[in-house]
Amino acid sequence: MSEPTCLVADTICRTVELGLTITGAAIADQLTLIECRPVESDPRCPTCLQPGRLRDHVDRVLTDLPVVGHPTRLRVRVPRFTCADDACETQIFRQSLDRVTAPKASTTRRCSRWILQRLAIDKMSVSAVARALGLGWNTVNTLAGSLAREVVFDHPGHLDGVRYLGVDEHKWKHRRGQGDPDFVTVIVDLTPVIDGTGPARLLDMVAGRSKAALADWLGKRDSNFRSRVQVVAMDGFAGYRTATQEALPAARAVMDPFHVVHLAAEKLTLCRQRIQQTTRGHRGRVGDPLYGIRRMLLTRTELLTDKQKDKLAAALDRDDAHLPVEVTAWCYQDLIAAYAESNKRAGKLAMFKCLKRIRTGLPAGLEELAQLGRSLWRRRAEILAYFDVGISNGPVEAINGRLEHLRGIALGFRNLDHYILRSLIHSGQLQDRINAL
Repeated sequence: MSEPTCLVADTICRTVELGLTITGAAIADQLTLIECRPVESDPRCPTCLQPGRLRDHVDRVLTDLPVVGHPTRLRVRVPRFTCADDACETQIFRQSLDRVTAPKASTTRRCSRWILQRLAIDKMSVSAVARALGLGWNTVNTLAGSLAREVVFDHPGHLDGVRYLGVDEHKWKHRRGQGDPDFVTVIVDLTPVIDGTGPARLLDMVAGRSKAALADWLGKRDSNFRSRVQVVAMDGFAGYRTATQEALPAARAVMDPFHVVHLAAEKLTLCRQRIQQTTRGHRGRVGDPLYGIRRMLLTRTELLTDKQKDKLAAALDRDDAHLPVEVTAWCYQDLIAAYAESNKRAGKLAMFKCLKRIRTGLPAGLEELAQLGRSLWRRRAEILAYFDVGISNGPVEAINGRLEHLRGIALGFRNLDHYILRSLIHSGQLQDRINAL
């Protein structure tokens, strides 16, 4: 190529960033082959640092970024030198291409960064990235995995500034008999949400959903991290609460409002189904009064229309046997109203009164409500803590939803280590670190 043509090609393909200059190009099937050489010659021996004598040249083929939608290969003509120092252990060496690629690597450094960008920012699948580069799935997956581990786990500030944690379970596969547990424990940094600096960040995922899973993860963190954590938001699983109390004694546990209301909704549904079976002798059918109001019972009163309120009242007043459903529904609505209270102090007081009211001494026929009262009273400290700190597990549930989407893109995962790694790439807020590579 002429010098002006090479300059244009270097600009378009941005090989100047790599310290290379293009000398030729060709097309082979779907591949674009670009021949290039180092802009500057560096004959220094890597061992003795003495300049060597030019011996010959060898070609090194590297995968680079796609050009106009086609996979690209750089064929770099690398000088080889003979060391001039007879006492040096190295006799023959190549010119270093550290700026272009890692030793013994088959891709450029910017290509590895591009792979992570497509996976983390554009949410592409490994298969789509592999097709764009003309590489195998395993090659792309290995590249992404090794670089992500370096970015995530080897980054010295990975856990810096974490003060609020969210913990939840996540079902990562729906097929049994594949060796790994079906559930993992998801650990999320809620600090950016509380500080208003950004979205929540996935910190890690641990195999299993147990006290030991969370306790082991917290135990492996350094004392500075454990002393810095102030609040841990979680669902109603007692194992997470116990692990938090043991590993983070100074942190405050908060039971997520969604799970409190969801637990009350489950008890209300069970009560309705029991009364339905008792009064009708069968499961709910069209035309049954309790079956017709099943959704209205779970809807906040302020969101019901006047027609729905009349239908709800008529169904509950139709039979005295429906009284347990009505009482359970009142308590369900009281829990929701306490969380909806704009004044947190008043909301906390309303919640405490509600929990105390259903704790003990309920009349016969309110078995589900009695069970709910016992369960919530045992967790009253974590439930009431929400009104003091205002932290919920909502961002954790949002990340769970994103991980479900990731699993759909990949059509499922079978290897847990790979799934954890891909999840961190997908939801670990790695964009700034990837762009800085």
